[in-house]
Parts: sequence; C-alpha cells; structure tokens
Amino acid sequence: LFTSTREIKMSEFERLSGVIATNIQKLVQNVSSMQRMMVHVDTQGDSLRQQLRQLQHYTGQLARDTAQQLKNLGELQGLDSREKMQKERLQDDFTRALNSFQKIQTEAAQKEKADLAAARQSANGEVHLAGPEHQQTDHTFQQSRTQAIIQEEADLTALQERESAIRQLESDIVDVNTIFKDLATMVHEQGDIVDSIESNIETASVHVNEGNDQLRQAVQYQNSARK
Repeated sequence: LFTSTREIKMSEFERLSGVIATNIQKLVQNVSSMQRMMVHVDTQGDSLRQQLRQLQHYTGQLARDTAQQLKNLGELQGLDSREKMQKERLQDDFTRALNSFQKIQTEAAQKEKADLAAARQSANGEVHLAGPEHQQTDHTFQQSRTQAIIQEEADLTALQERESAIRQLESDIVDVNTIFKDLATMVHEQGDIVDSIESNIETASVHVNEGNDQLRQAVQYQNSARK
C-alpha cells in the first residue's frame, strides 16, 4: 500500500514525541532520587556519594540525548496545530526538568566544595609522629611510621578521587549550560529563563573552581608532609 509523506512524518513525530516524553519522565524521577540521596549523603559515606555521582552523570547523558531528540522533532516539517502544541509542551516540560537537574547539580557542587574544604582542614591539622625519643622502642616507632605512611597514601588517594569527581561534575555542568543555550535557540520566548539558569550554572562553576584550588593546596600539603 502507498504510504503518504504525511503519514511517514506523523509516524516519526509519534515515535520521537513518545521517546522524549519517556525521557522527561526519567529525568524527573532521577532528580527526585538525587534530592533524596543528597539528604543522606553526608551520613551514609562514600558508597552513596558514588551512587549519586553516577546517577548525575547518567542523567546528564539522558538530558543530552533528549535535547537532540527535541531538535530532531523541531526539524520535522508540515506539523499540524495539535502536533505543534504537543512539541511546545514537550519543550516546556523538558526545560522544567532540566532546570531542576541544574539546581541539584549546583547543590552537589557546593557539597563537593565543602568536602574539599573539610579534607584540607583535616590535612592541615594532621598530627605528626613524635620523635624517636618519645617512642618505647625503635620497632614501635617504625611500626607507627609505617602506619602513618599508609594512612597518608590513603588520604592522598581520597583527595585525588574527589578531584576527579569535581572535574566530571564541572564537565556535566558545562554540558547542561550548552543544552540550555540550544533550547534558547529553539524557543526564543524562553530566553530570559535560560539567561537566569546560565547565570546560576556559571556561579556553580566558580564554586567548583574554588574547590579545585583548595584540593590542590591539600594535595601539596600532603606531598610536602611526606618529604
């Protein structure tokens, strides 16, 4: 049977709009999960913190995919009034979901900065070993020194892991900033909202850069303490 061009476009529109709607629902659910995780991340340790980072990164990828699908949807020609309204509704829903994701990213960046500040304070307040004259035996002194070196290495590794997480978070924040700029191009009437969100993202990026500076100082302290 002959399939008209219109029918093909309708089929593609329904496919894309369905995928986009599902992705937006996943974005909303992920942001809700991240909000709950943020409440407990300080008390439940590195395991939950790592899960949160992974979910943030996955959600960022989902947002990038959804933005591309919205762009493909917008490039379809000959949409009727119903389809145009549906497309605009999807754009609006995606913008709101992305805005919520951007807010949780900013909060996560601030928490990472606080963690780095705490790590730096801990490194600066590290208790050094007493001299051999205060040790009972040479063996005891050597044993304590070995344990201190092992702990020092573990602390340095933890700082480096935080640095890696900060870099990934900063990259994800930049990606969301790019998505908002693309949305501003597609939906001109949302320009003011996008400008406001971009300003928030730039502020979050500043927080991340400050955290990086503190991390470098802590790492330098750890390295100098070993010499």
